[in-house]
Amino acid sequence: MWEVKKKLHIPYDFDYLLFRLDMDDLNYVNMEERLVFVPLRMDDEKHIVKVTAIGTTENPEFKVEGHDINRKRYLLNRIADIFAWDQDLIKVKAFFAETELAQLFNNYPATPLIREFDPFSNLVKTIIHQQLNMAFAQVLTARFVTTYGEKLEDVWFYPTPETVANIPYHELQDMQFSKRKAEYVIDTANKIVANELDLASFDQKTDQEVMNELTEIRGIGAWTAQNWLMFSLGRHDLFPSSDIGIQNALKLYLGLDKKPTVIELEEWNKAWKPYRSCAAMTLWRSIEEP
Repeated sequence: MWEVKKKLHIPYDFDYLLFRLDMDDLNYVNMEERLVFVPLRMDDEKHIVKVTAIGTTENPEFKVEGHDINRKRYLLNRIADIFAWDQDLIKVKAFFAETELAQLFNNYPATPLIREFDPFSNLVKTIIHQQLNMAFAQVLTARFVTTYGEKLEDVWFYPTPETVANIPYHELQDMQFSKRKAEYVIDTANKIVANELDLASFDQKTDQEVMNELTEIRGIGAWTAQNWLMFSLGRHDLFPSSDIGIQNALKLYLGLDKKPTVIELEEWNKAWKPYRSCAAMTLWRSIEEP
């Protein structure tokens, strides 16, 4: 067992992140104790890291705990990457203070852009969620993970590409996946197993290169690729203009009579470069929090 304390020198709202993570029943979150258990894979090994907030938004500090002392450095680096502890949120807020989103960032300050726990799991989840309402998408995802994933110490691990590649299409259809969505999930896993798709290689590629490669895969459109880039690689300059939540958030924030169109958003978001992902994250937050 090992334990490390980590202090940040910028404001960072971990409580909002816990609130967002807690929206997914597959995550092990304790809001009262301000902690989350993070499932991490390293090759064939499964690790669980506990992250607890012991500071405040203005003076953030965390306690990170794990079991395998031999993997301590690797796991700490993964946690730091996932929770984006190197983000300069003061710089982001200062940038948006000169834009029409200034009040939004005043209302919802110190909102970090964090990564999902695993790139393949996030790709599968994003494919499942595309073109579905949130509630049903979460139901489908939970059925998928609890059937084919693994539970260790009450923490769920998504199934591996090898497991997903061997699922018969009809089994997902029996869970109420559409025929096409079942094919998209399983066929994407097959591409990874066959080394036709290497998610790890995307770290070294530009946003556009990743977009081009992902959208060549059947069932992955621009929305899915943009969301994957934001929440798997932590890229800061993506803006999914077709996202209904973002459209609704801007309608509410700007007091519009109707949702802005994709064309309008593509024009507006040019002013938010190079932090368009931060704009998207804060807009989502504005309609998620009670």
